[in-house]
Amino acid sequence: MKTHSLFRLSFLLLAPLAFSSISSAESEATRRLIERNAEFRKEAVKVADGVYSAVGYRASTINMIEGDDGIIIVDTGQTPGAAKEALAEFRKLTDKPVKAIIFTHSHGDHIGGASIFAAEGEDVDVWARENFGSESGTFSGAGLTIHRPRGSRQAGALLPADKKINNGVAPAVPDNHQVRFGKTSEVMPTRTFESGREKLTIAGVKVELVAVSGETDDALYVWLPEKKVLFSGDNFYKSWPNAYAIRGTAYRDIRSWADANDAMLQEGAEALVPGHTRPIVGAENVKQALTDYRDAIRFVFDKTIEGMNQGMTPDELVDYVKLPAKLAEKDYLGEYYGNVEWAVRAIFQGYLGWFDGNPTNLFPLSPKDEAERMAKLAGGKEALLVQARLALKNNDAQWAAQLSDQLIALDPEADEPKLIKADALSALAEELLTATGRNYYFTVAQELRKEVETQK
Repeated sequence: MKTHSLFRLSFLLLAPLAFSSISSAESEATRRLIERNAEFRKEAVKVADGVYSAVGYRASTINMIEGDDGIIIVDTGQTPGAAKEALAEFRKLTDKPVKAIIFTHSHGDHIGGASIFAAEGEDVDVWARENFGSESGTFSGAGLTIHRPRGSRQAGALLPADKKINNGVAPAVPDNHQVRFGKTSEVMPTRTFESGREKLTIAGVKVELVAVSGETDDALYVWLPEKKVLFSGDNFYKSWPNAYAIRGTAYRDIRSWADANDAMLQEGAEALVPGHTRPIVGAENVKQALTDYRDAIRFVFDKTIEGMNQGMTPDELVDYVKLPAKLAEKDYLGEYYGNVEWAVRAIFQGYLGWFDGNPTNLFPLSPKDEAERMAKLAGGKEALLVQARLALKNNDAQWAAQLSDQLIALDPEADEPKLIKADALSALAEELLTATGRNYYFTVAQELRKEVETQK
């Protein structure tokens, strides 16, 4: 180890005090996420006559519509195991064969259990949009794989059980679960439509598939006009939408996302089944939720564009764009899964690209060059290290993390800056409601501690 023994000793004296002062009490964010677990209580919820939503069976809802001589499955869950559990619950209600499967979009947590349901019928039709799998095609076409480890961090897949609460819109992932993205089903669509509204009758049930973009370009919603039930897929769930996933995504068109909610609103549904979280029942409840969701998304988009037109940078915009209190107080717009700040940054990037408009940032210093100048301003690397320790002790976790990044840039082999950063990230995690960011903080902190341990 390259850290001087004197400074290592002072760190060991300071660090326990610093971290214990940050983490001794349960934070409001932690409390709210624990309460959120009630949303994922495992149950096959009756939505309407012959319509059930299996909630809590891994990440996404698995939904059954009973017809005259068969059943329709809307989204099949994340894994074959989850699908088998949900199927067992459905079989307590009916033994009719599966006539059709409908994918609301191509994310793996919605299609991974398809083989289980396909085996429950003969010549099962599998419906989806014509551009099914467009997001994963973007990644694979470019040869990108970095979203996989980043996705594992976002999901908390590598965290111990005591660091997992949930994923904001789904239960915590099991231990040793491998997070996969893209088309992860052996069963692919056999029937597709390109756009507009596809009207079907399946097992005597009138079903309408409506093409809408939002979280993905290949999304659709399912409308049962006679039962007044709407399956939104991931264009609605009880959280501020994940307009930017920190695993990495291409731009998700937030205006289309708002338009999708407006289209769903116009159906006049009496029950709304989200892609994650429990159903909303009652015409007025559904109307209010979809109206608020649409209005919140449009507000953030319009306010961001307003600030962009005034020349604001992304760092300035995140202070400028805040949800109105009447929307922010709604639990189904809480930042459990997505985050308003991340949406603002994504909108800027999606329309103007990486350049924030400040010419200083056209050709910035490298991280190491900037760190060398920061250390000089502070009075040397050791003085910068002292400031990082003090920031952590004073519960200024964000500043401690940023200072530790400077120190790591100066000496990537030094242990102490990595440990400071790990404690700072853990402190930030405890205070963050957004489960994906919380998981990412905790996972990188864990990686840093393991890195130091292996170097001893």
